[in-house]
Amino acid sequence: MITPVLPTYARADLEFVKGKGAWLTEADGSHFLDLASGIAVNSLGHAHPDLVKIIKSQAEKLWHVSNLYEIPQQRALAEILVENSFADTVFFTNSGTESCELAVKMARKYWFEKGCHDKFEIITFEGSFHGRSSAGIAATASEKMTKGFGPLLPGFLSINWNNHEAIKNSISDRTAAILLEPIQGEGGIRVVPEQCLKGIREFCDENKILLILDEVQCGVGRTGKLFAHEWAEIEPDIMMVAKGIGGGFPLGAVLAKENAASGMTAGTHGSTYGGNPLGCSIGLKVMDIISNPNFLLDVNHKAKNFRAGLSELLNKNTSIFEEVRGKGLMLGLKCKVQNIDVVNAGYSNKLLTVPAGDNVVRLLPPLTISDKEIKQALEKLDCVMTELS
Repeated sequence: MITPVLPTYARADLEFVKGKGAWLTEADGSHFLDLASGIAVNSLGHAHPDLVKIIKSQAEKLWHVSNLYEIPQQRALAEILVENSFADTVFFTNSGTESCELAVKMARKYWFEKGCHDKFEIITFEGSFHGRSSAGIAATASEKMTKGFGPLLPGFLSINWNNHEAIKNSISDRTAAILLEPIQGEGGIRVVPEQCLKGIREFCDENKILLILDEVQCGVGRTGKLFAHEWAEIEPDIMMVAKGIGGGFPLGAVLAKENAASGMTAGTHGSTYGGNPLGCSIGLKVMDIISNPNFLLDVNHKAKNFRAGLSELLNKNTSIFEEVRGKGLMLGLKCKVQNIDVVNAGYSNKLLTVPAGDNVVRLLPPLTISDKEIKQALEKLDCVMTELS
């Protein structure tokens, strides 16, 4: 018999009832150090006092009002995003999946309005993840994501990851855009080298096509820059964000340059809940905290310490992990054993991690994790390694 909750997740037998900072409390009272952060969602940890305060304050005033009216909190969040990014305009969503849907529509509408009705193909990469909607799974193109859900939305071409020659050979008169994650999250914390990102931007410029970046997982301070593409000193035409921007509250956005967004006029897209006053008030506070240069410096400091500690662990015991990957506090451990065994051993040591592709375990702690907590995380990982040796 089917369960009341549709069984689309293989859930661990854990039930958390409270969170504070980098810690979660299970129903039996035990405390877990959270290196998952809801899969890079709880950017400021659990129950951050500033977010709790703003939620209470805004909830007493107004939660939701239709986008048929002006929403000051939405406008203020859009302004801070434009001020701190490449973008000229922003549309608010409730998730990364919704952001992907709009990014695809925006790119295709851009070319349609230019009279290029056959210019609709979007180049994507093996190992990518852009959500589980019709556009998202078509863009990802993996059998795991698409099996049984055909016919798929047409107009996507998936090629080998990080292969410049394949990109060159794939661009045609039909190509509208290239879509990629600067760091693949679900794909196994695979970082696109900065020089490669620059090269892809050059390909787009040379062929006069759009560059769409998916920073749903790697954006909003996760890598030590506000947005991951800043490390390569490039700018996309369209960018998807979500997860960390809401600090745990459902919030996403599509940021775009004026030219790329020119086809999106009144009536071309909408969202019932997107950009609601409560969500945008929270996003404003998150951005206020994370966009502070001192906060980002601290993320880089902690990331350096964490990575150094992980490297020491790998040198100490070479039988469990083979390398550390990632940037900032978006880190991955490439496993020699099955990654799910590492995740399960973490549970027994009161540590939460996240599996990913390429047999990797993701470490995505709150950006507010302390040096003391990083030391505790390393100690718990050491215990995990001992348990699996």
